[in-house]
Amino acid sequence: MTERPLVVLVHGIWMSGVELLPLARSLRRAGFSSRIFRYTSLRRPLEDSAERLHEFIAGLAPGQLHLLGHSLGGLLILELFKAHPVQPPGRVLFMGSPLAGSSVARHLAARPGLRRMLGRAAPALVSEEFDWRGGRPVAMIAGSRGFGVGSLFGGLPEPNDGTVAVEETGAPWLDAHLTVPHSHFGMLFSPAVHRQVVAWFRQGRFLAETA
Repeated sequence: MTERPLVVLVHGIWMSGVELLPLARSLRRAGFSSRIFRYTSLRRPLEDSAERLHEFIAGLAPGQLHLLGHSLGGLLILELFKAHPVQPPGRVLFMGSPLAGSSVARHLAARPGLRRMLGRAAPALVSEEFDWRGGRPVAMIAGSRGFGVGSLFGGLPEPNDGTVAVEETGAPWLDAHLTVPHSHFGMLFSPAVHRQVVAWFRQGRFLAETA
């Protein structure tokens, strides 16, 4: 029996991974094996969590590995490949990850009373220096429905998903970038977005349909 390609899903800040369960189920229905990597987003620096992710993947010993990171989870995947660029072959997909830094995080970090909300993830979320060292296809899905925590602070560039601006999800090294009419968390539950995720991991391209 042929081994199913594995997708490891990585959640964002303040999350537990439960919100990724519908997407994990969609991937399994599409013929993939899926596992959710859970980590402490506030109490550990991203570098430590990247080491744990590396050990998690090594323990699974996959023949083919795809990685999906939502929000901060995408930045964690970047840290993984920075420290451990040799991984099993596959593709990478980010969803709403602020590759160019988060204006909402900068707003919180500038206020002592609010900075604690970012915990030890603060340096990564305000950084504008992320680069890609994975040597494999990498893409982004960004949301354009501005409903989320960012609307509480104002000043979030348009269009945005309510937490991260579309322009904050761009990088010159991305192989593909898709904008969908969903919020930062709403995209995780959209069947149309799930189809785009499956298409990227299966074919290395997005579908022509609007998600």
